[in-house]
Amino acid sequence: MQSSVPTILTDAFGRRHDYLRISITERCNLRCRYCMPAEGIPLTPKLHLLSFEEIERLAVMFVGLGVRKIRLTGGEPLVRTGVEELCASLSGIAGLNTLALSTNGVLLQQKARRLREAGVSQINISLDTLVPEKFKRITLRDNFDSVLEGIRIATRAGFDSVKINCVMIRGFNDDEIVDFVELANALGVHVRFIEFMPFSGNGWSMESLISCREIRELIEIRYALDPVEATDDLRGPAKEFLVRGGGGSVGFIATITEPCCHSCSRLRITADGRFRTCLFARGEVDLRSLLRQGEGPEALKFAIGEAVRAKWGQRPDPLELSRLRDRAMVAIGG
Repeated sequence: MQSSVPTILTDAFGRRHDYLRISITERCNLRCRYCMPAEGIPLTPKLHLLSFEEIERLAVMFVGLGVRKIRLTGGEPLVRTGVEELCASLSGIAGLNTLALSTNGVLLQQKARRLREAGVSQINISLDTLVPEKFKRITLRDNFDSVLEGIRIATRAGFDSVKINCVMIRGFNDDEIVDFVELANALGVHVRFIEFMPFSGNGWSMESLISCREIRELIEIRYALDPVEATDDLRGPAKEFLVRGGGGSVGFIATITEPCCHSCSRLRITADGRFRTCLFARGEVDLRSLLRQGEGPEALKFAIGEAVRAKWGQRPDPLELSRLRDRAMVAIGG
C-alpha cells in the first residue's frame, strides 16, 4: 500500500487534480428543475452524512496530497447549521490556497459577511433568470428578491471573486442572455453561462440545449468580448472574457458541446461521503465507511489513488448520459 504524494492525485492521462468539491448536504430550499426531479429525492439520513469532523479530516488529507482549492456545495450548503464554523476550520488548513462556496443565494443576505470572515474567498451564486415569474416557475419558490439582494451584499462583502452561474435552457431563459451581461456590467461581477446538462429526472433533451457558441454569438451582436489569458487559476472548464467598455466579465462552460475533460483537475465528495472522480462518473468510493471502520490514512489514500487512476479520459456522449440512471444533481453536489 505504498503511497507517493506527487502521484496519488494524478490519473493515467497525466491530469493533476488539485481542486476538490465537497457537498455538505443534499437538502435545498429551492426545487430547480434541472437539478432536482419534480418528485424530489429520498434524502440520506443525517446519521449517514459526513460530519464536520469527517469533512475536515478528509480535507486535511486531500490538501496533503496536493489539493489547493476546496469548494463547498450541496444541495444548498447554507441550509446546514454551523456552515460558518466549518468554513473557519477548513480555511485554516495549511497548504489550502482557496476556500470557495456555491450557493443559490437565498440565505446570502444573512450569511455573506460571516462567510467572508470565516475565510471563504470565492463565492458562486446560481441565478437562471432575471424575471421574478420565471424564477418562481423554475425554482418553485418565490425568493427572487432575496437572491438579488444577496448578490448585491456579496459584492460588498470583500470576496476575491463573486460569480453568477446561469444554466441556459432553450425556450426558457435564452431571451435573457444580454440582460445577464448588463447585470455583470452593473454589479462588476462575472456571469458564467452553463450548458444544460443531463441528470436523472431533469427533462434534458438536445432540443433544450443552447450551445455556448450560440450564446457567445448572441452577446457579440451587442458587446465586444476580450479573452482573459488562462492562468493556473483559470484551468477550469470556463472560457472567460472581459466585456469591453463594461465593468463585468463573462464565461462559457460548454460541458456538452465542448467538454474539457483533457484538462480536468476536479474531484468530488458527496454529502454521504462517496468519492467521485467526475460529475458524470458511474463508480463511487465509499470514504465514509472507510472512515467509520477506523481505516487509517494509507488505506484511504490507496482507495482514492485507485479511483483516480481509473478515471476515464472522456465522459460519454450526452445522449448516452441522458439514458443513464444516476443520482440527481442535487445529490451529487454539482
